[in-house]
Amino acid sequence: MRLIRGVRVKPLRVLADERGRLFEMLRRDEPLFTKFGQVYCTTVNCGVVKGWHYHKRQVDNFVCVSGMIKLVAYDGRAGSPTKGLVNEFVIGTHAPRLVQIPAGVHHGFKGLTEPEAIVINIPTEPYRRAKPDEYRLPPHGGDIPYDWSRKDG
Repeated sequence: MRLIRGVRVKPLRVLADERGRLFEMLRRDEPLFTKFGQVYCTTVNCGVVKGWHYHKRQVDNFVCVSGMIKLVAYDGRAGSPTKGLVNEFVIGTHAPRLVQIPAGVHHGFKGLTEPEAIVINIPTEPYRRAKPDEYRLPPHGGDIPYDWSRKDG
């Protein structure tokens, strides 16, 4: 898949033994790391779409730690060499990876598993309640050429 400029994907190495499993998501000593703002956990119910939105300054680093999601990115940035490109990633328990979404790229995700999927985000900026760096579009029927429906076949 041709990636949107600035989108990066890191397969996560899972270490499993009789006690359980462990995987690192993001380390400050690796090339993917830029800076730390906060870490938060969100959930998404099966079939629900959380999107679209983008940030002007913030870079997001998403990992689905339980269940599965379809994370989609759309490059609507003026002047970007990948303007108009859509990237689709299915990530989670069965496909552990971190997906990094750069500032200016619209993104959202859809829950694929019952009852919910659990997602960790490690953004580069702390959330500012008084003036959030978050700009939203409707998930369906808007300016982004993407259909969130399941693709059978």
